[in-house]
Amino acid sequence: MKLLNAAVFFILVPTLTPALDPLSTSVFMGSAAVAWQLLSPVSWLKCSLLECCSMKDTLNISVIKMDLDRKVFGQHLAIQIVLRALSANMHSKRPRKPLVMSFHGWTGTGKSFVSNIIAENLYQLNIPRRRFVHHFSTVLHFPHPSHVHLYKDQLQSWIRGNVSACPRSLFIFSEMDQMPHGLIDSIVPFLDYHEEIDGVYYGKAIFIFLNNAGGDKITEIALDYWRRLKRREDIPVKELQSLLSEEIFRNRNSGFFHSQLIQKNLIDYFIPFLPLEYKHVRECVREELRMQGHPADEDLIAEIALAMTNYPSEERLYSSNGCKTVASRVTLSI
Repeated sequence: MKLLNAAVFFILVPTLTPALDPLSTSVFMGSAAVAWQLLSPVSWLKCSLLECCSMKDTLNISVIKMDLDRKVFGQHLAIQIVLRALSANMHSKRPRKPLVMSFHGWTGTGKSFVSNIIAENLYQLNIPRRRFVHHFSTVLHFPHPSHVHLYKDQLQSWIRGNVSACPRSLFIFSEMDQMPHGLIDSIVPFLDYHEEIDGVYYGKAIFIFLNNAGGDKITEIALDYWRRLKRREDIPVKELQSLLSEEIFRNRNSGFFHSQLIQKNLIDYFIPFLPLEYKHVRECVREELRMQGHPADEDLIAEIALAMTNYPSEERLYSSNGCKTVASRVTLSI
């Protein structure tokens, strides 16, 4: 109806403007143009002033690859899988199901960082559209295991409402290892192969789960490769994904413990984030110095990275906290 009114308005404009002086005519026409932009469902102005979902429905895979390669260190496997998953999903005009990715690894290895990079690149104008990116923190949003039934209803309503408003909604669940058992299974219908549910199509939505569970298994495999003088780049992705699926399904400290999401194969990708080595922590320190506006001090970079590389106690090959405390260490050292 709004568009119809706008069309009639613009038809009448030529008959109205001769009665106005030149200045009034310019103001009138300018106002009309602004009104048209705000009424149009895909206008650049509306999506600049308001938050628009439909302006951009595809990621620029080249741009996000450049972001991941430049900002994420030591995670060639994760970057490879994420890019492949996003590319396949975005190139499908009508995906049969939502894209579901589960990120696993120790703290500080880049799980949250990668999910944020995806969010920043998902919408138009390089501005994060927070209205369409929904971040659930288990500790904050689902703190009481005794309230699981209430959380289930709330979570279903929240997802249904937001996907109705924007089909390309992004949902990020952090601290999955602390999520009450059974809660995540409440969203199984939304992740399954359905054309629509009650008139709502979910195939363009993206779900990302962030999980520390499985991190020890990933580190164990990486360390075994290192001890056998094999490169971490040679770790087979399929083997890791299969092990992660089994590990978190059996792990009581996982939000996916005996979950239907795994039983029904609704998680498309189990993505391993490898433990960070000394050379990777060095890159984190160097990047943090740059972000804080300091020159690259190689002695300081080596000192901080060496202090953070502490696992296992004999080899001191990996950082048990990844790059999580780099920013504070740099701040204290300058």
